[in-house]
Amino acid sequence: MPTHPYVSRFFVTSDARRDKLIYDLPESWWSRPYEYEWCTNFISPHDTVLDAACGISHPLKFYLAGYTSEVHACDVDARILSREDIIQDISLDIGPEAARQVRARRTDNLHLTQGDLTRLPYENESFDTIFCISVLEHLSMDDTVLAVQEFHRTLNGEGLLVLTFDYPTVDLHLMNDVLLRCGFQYWGETDFNLPPDAVTTEQWGGLNCFRAVLKKGQA
Repeated sequence: MPTHPYVSRFFVTSDARRDKLIYDLPESWWSRPYEYEWCTNFISPHDTVLDAACGISHPLKFYLAGYTSEVHACDVDARILSREDIIQDISLDIGPEAARQVRARRTDNLHLTQGDLTRLPYENESFDTIFCISVLEHLSMDDTVLAVQEFHRTLNGEGLLVLTFDYPTVDLHLMNDVLLRCGFQYWGETDFNLPPDAVTTEQWGGLNCFRAVLKKGQA
């Protein structure tokens, strides 16, 4: 299995993982240790980035704020507009110590916005990197197309889309078609085969997690 971070493929059990991103990740977040570790390969101190559909208690947006120039994070949940609501949700969902650890983070460069992926509230070519982590499996196909179009609109010409999603909830071949039709191309190699050592969970009937890193195609 290719190990280079730019290869788009399924996560496998031998991949690097981190069980703590600001706080200890819950065991039920079966794919996040692999996803978050992989995301760290695409962080630059000079970038303006988006954590798209960031969730309320999820830590990626806070982690990014410590390592990039400017972070925008949006979610459809109105609680994203209140840092105290976020901290309260972390305390309830993860635990008081996790809430304390998040509260202690530098966040002056973190901009929180309520927004729908199908109508992102940002200007064209705003971002150097867009992270969308385990989100698209929650969208209809029509909304997925709109979201990918919005990623293309708001990503700058040299930027990267860093994407993960659950399989088989998301049809890999349909998603590939959507990404290409919306003007993206894979940054590196691709391997769409499901390996025997793929990271998996028995939850929700059995799932695996696919990762993809993309850039805008040549006009």
